[in-house]
Amino acid sequence: MLPQMSESDKPAGEVRLLADAMLGKLAKWLRLLGYDTTYNSAWDDTTIVRLARAEGRVVLTRDRALSERRGVRALLISSDWLEEQMAQIMNELHLPPGVAGSRCSVCNAPLEPIAKAEVEGRVPPYVLRTQEVFHRCPHCDKIYWPGGHWARMQPVMTRLRREEKT
Repeated sequence: MLPQMSESDKPAGEVRLLADAMLGKLAKWLRLLGYDTTYNSAWDDTTIVRLARAEGRVVLTRDRALSERRGVRALLISSDWLEEQMAQIMNELHLPPGVAGSRCSVCNAPLEPIAKAEVEGRVPPYVLRTQEVFHRCPHCDKIYWPGGHWARMQPVMTRLRREEKT
């Protein structure tokens, strides 16, 4: 069970997360939804604990032994299914709505707006013709736009938010 944090323990209204190697897909979804989520599949438990402590992160794990380590806040994820994992995190951590599209799904860096003219030749021609808003990761240089993946994510997030309120 996750220890409760007082409001004074929370960093500026944001819960910072660290997903272990078993939760890569979950980490990507959390990032796409705007949650600060560190992830590296090569990290061992010692590295995860050290980083979580140093950065004040909540460890998300499917590993019971890791979730019971002293001196680290951890949430033992109980399901194999992404939607159930998201529901558990939203319910148990009481996550405020993230700013979808504000973080890089690859490296977790905050995204920056970029002019449409600057992405010409870097995105498919159809995307350039049909989209107006673009963002760039300043760390890995990946370009983002509100494509079909956002539309597919919306029903899932609507269900999760509805379930959280009940």
